[in-house]
Amino acid sequence: MNDSYLNSMASLSSSSSSSFLFFFSFSIFLASSPDLFSVYAKSHNLTHSSSLTPINYHLYHSSGNLMEEIRNLVHRHPDKLNMETLKGGNKGYDTEVAVVTYGKGKSQNDERSKFRILLSFGQHGRELITSELALRILSILSEEQHLPTVDHATLNGTLGKLVIKVVPMENLNGRKLVEAGDLCERRNGRGVDLNRNWSVDWGKKEKDYDPYEENPGVAPFSEPETQIMRKLAISFDPHIWINVHSGMEALFMPYDHKNITPIGLPLQRMKSLLEEVNHLHCHKHCMIGSGGGSVGYFAHGTATDFMYDMVRVPMAFTFEIYGDGTASSKDCFKMFNPIDLSSYNRVLNDWSAAFFTIFKLGPQQLGEIHSKALDKLVSIDDYLDGYLMERRNRYGKKMEVLELGMQEIRTYFRLFLLSSVLLLFMFCSRISKGKRPIVSAIPL
Repeated sequence: MNDSYLNSMASLSSSSSSSFLFFFSFSIFLASSPDLFSVYAKSHNLTHSSSLTPINYHLYHSSGNLMEEIRNLVHRHPDKLNMETLKGGNKGYDTEVAVVTYGKGKSQNDERSKFRILLSFGQHGRELITSELALRILSILSEEQHLPTVDHATLNGTLGKLVIKVVPMENLNGRKLVEAGDLCERRNGRGVDLNRNWSVDWGKKEKDYDPYEENPGVAPFSEPETQIMRKLAISFDPHIWINVHSGMEALFMPYDHKNITPIGLPLQRMKSLLEEVNHLHCHKHCMIGSGGGSVGYFAHGTATDFMYDMVRVPMAFTFEIYGDGTASSKDCFKMFNPIDLSSYNRVLNDWSAAFFTIFKLGPQQLGEIHSKALDKLVSIDDYLDGYLMERRNRYGKKMEVLELGMQEIRTYFRLFLLSSVLLLFMFCSRISKGKRPIVSAIPL
């Protein structure tokens, strides 16, 4: 070897040694300060997917397997369960929502005479544990599984007075994105948060608004999933609504978009029921209150606020059934879902029992079933949207109801009302001007 080569090798060796010593020392410094290491790792893209918890398919069903198991369950128990698939779509985006109904009477008139409960699971794709709970509840309703602490005869007596509709997976398209690897996805298949797409206080954005987390869509009910759920809620007219989520452990009542709860008797009824559930099944550590006042941020355009204010559901709740506060914000499967068998079974056992407590105590809290038809006000927008969706689904036409068309219908209707009022005003004014004082023909 020549001298120049040996000199260059020596120089390189010295440089490498210096670099090694620098990075070794820097690593020790970062290790002594975890917070600083976290900042450094994020800024240098040192966090990678290998540190994230994957979906545990030894515990969890895939979306396809879960829905297939529910279909088989319904097929085995036609005397207790039936299932329908509601389809919708617009602007090239299609979806379907499965609805399972528990009830021993098959006619709609029989449904109307009973206490009605509507439950929705899987509204956010990443919250897999909620749909597992839906399957467990349906298995208990079919009597293929049992609650160990509940008397069988008493349970049958309670359930005989109820009609329960269960939506096991409201956001099927979003769930498929999660299963494809986007473990933090909560929105639907085209990037809209379904729990921000309802009309009550829709579209307002807080200072910390994150479109990835809270995109409300281009308009209230722009998404087929929320259109389907609205139509279902208005037609079923439930006495109790529960929207089931994960991320923490909490029992929320209205409101999500402001820091107040309902007042008077409605508050007493809801709070009493939630306190009983917290005592019996949540080990007294579930947060109770309004979503907006308890969770630390306001949520605008949520399903529960719409159910309470617009559908006039007497008891409207959001349940949060699990959360791992120690998980990284990027480790979404671990944050929103139990990852070991013991925690998985505990969540399903505790919360399935909690729902059957709701089934038992809910009707007692509300007293006798009463019709809410006279005190319910459905807006012309809700009526027209629901009517057009029903017509499209009934006849199976492959057509889209465009927002522009809906706006024109609403505009014409409002112009008609305005013109009617103006014509009435003009008519009354002419009558008033046509009246003249009577002049006496007899001289005084």
